[in-house]
Amino acid sequence: MDIKMQTADRNLLLELSGELDHHAAKDAIRELELAVDAALPRRLLLDFGGVTFMDSSGIALLLRAKRCMDALDGSMQVCHVQPQAKRVMDAAGIGRLIHIKQEGTV
Repeated sequence: MDIKMQTADRNLLLELSGELDHHAAKDAIRELELAVDAALPRRLLLDFGGVTFMDSSGIALLLRAKRCMDALDGSMQVCHVQPQAKRVMDAAGIGRLIHIKQEGTV
């Protein structure tokens, strides 16, 4: 799992790529928390365009991101979700808690 970070005007973009499984999730969650702590964003955008596989550990990352942003009274969105990861998110009902943008929109 590779995470690229961009920040501007208290907006934080994290671009995830690779497999988000139980092996990668711990490190990804740690990187996410460090990035949020450093940037203190008002808005977090998680770009899942490069995520080739996701299991339920990816849900843990999303929930941790939501908790971090709630603590900052900020917002978050997920975009460019690939079909396999979208199925996992839909099965978990994550769309009721986190805004997931449709393909092609940012």
